[in-house]
Order: sequence, then C-alpha cells, then structure tokens
Amino acid sequence: MEEHLSRENQWPFEFRQCTTILKATGRKASNLKELRHIISIVSDDSIFHHTYQYFLKEHILEYTNDFAHWAGESLEERAVAEELSNIDPYGYATLAELRSALLSVIDSCLEIVSQDRPAPPGEEFYFNETITYVFPAGVWASNLAEFLMALKFVDDGSIYYHFYEARMRVPGGVDDFSQWIEQALHKKELAERIRAIDPFMHDTSEIRAYITDIVMKEVSRDMERMGVDI
Repeated sequence: MEEHLSRENQWPFEFRQCTTILKATGRKASNLKELRHIISIVSDDSIFHHTYQYFLKEHILEYTNDFAHWAGESLEERAVAEELSNIDPYGYATLAELRSALLSVIDSCLEIVSQDRPAPPGEEFYFNETITYVFPAGVWASNLAEFLMALKFVDDGSIYYHFYEARMRVPGGVDDFSQWIEQALHKKELAERIRAIDPFMHDTSEIRAYITDIVMKEVSRDMERMGVDI
C-alpha cells in the first residue's frame, strides 16, 4: 500500500483553468448559402470556436455546434440542424477535414431544402474567434480522494479543458482525467467508465456530476476494502 501511494504522489494531477476572450471576425450569414460560403473562407480559429468550444458555452444540448444551433433555432431548419449535429469534431484529425465535413453536409442540405429561408433580422449568424488562455488553477490531487474533492470545486472551464479539449491533445483522443487515473493510479476500469461518458450528451455541469458520482463510488469501495467506516 505504501509503495502504491508513493507512486501516486510522484505524479499529482494538476487542474488547469481555461478562459476565452471573444473576437469578432466582421462576417455574418443570413441563410445557408451564405453560411456555407463563409465557412469555406473563415479562419481555422473561427471553425474551432464554433465547433470544439461549443460546450464551453451555455447552449441547447440538442445541438453539438454553433452552426447546428443556428440552423435549428434561427432558420428553423430542424433537418439541417440534425445533420450538422451529427458531425463529431473529434472524429477528424485536422480542422481542414472538419471544415470539409461541414461544407459537405451543408451542400447536401441545400440540395433538398425547398427554400433557403433567411434568418429573422437580428438573428444572423455572426462568425467569431476566441483568444484562449490556459493557466494553472492552483489545485492538485495526489490520490483519488483528493481528486474527488477538487473535482467538486474547480470551475466549469477546468472541466471543459480536461474533458473536452484534452481530446485534441491526449494520444488516442481521451480526456485528461481518465488518462491520469489509468496511468498514475493504475485504475483502468475506473478510467474506462469515465471514457464511456458521452461528451456530446451533457454540458460541463452534468459531466462534472457524472464523473463525481463514478469516482465517489470507487473511493467508497476502496475505503470498504481497507476496512474504513464510511
């Protein structure tokens, strides 16, 4: 037991915080054709903001990116919104591939929509970019109990950074939490339960709640095995 705890302490989990500053591009679309055209020429940073960073913002979870959200809510094109929501940005190796997938879906939709209706005045799609800052949250965890405590109090931006954005950084497209739990704590089954959480079905608050519940049960089992009263 002492040897195992020593290995844990050699590699603590450092929580990091993610915050963004919005930057307007000056481009806007009022219908699908205009949306398609601007997606084809706008910067990678803008594509990233409207897709990968969707879950950093408070949005309707029926959708999985800003384009789908706008098509469904402002254009009232539910079929188009559904097709755009089926695009998983983490399923593409590059932003160029993701951009192509978005354009392909919109092209297919334009072939079947009866009329390319405009958005109501004031509800045009505004293309934005973000400047993202990542910095230490000043919180570390050396074992599962400390991780559980920290998980309850870090900001949503930290949950987003470690659970969503990590999928672009960590080999295999997994999150920081499960990678640390598997590699530092040697709890592969627990890591797999966390990876089984669908990131596109929940917002950051719900993701926090699901992971907290899973980890809480694991901590309780560990304490029972050690003969500690809960």
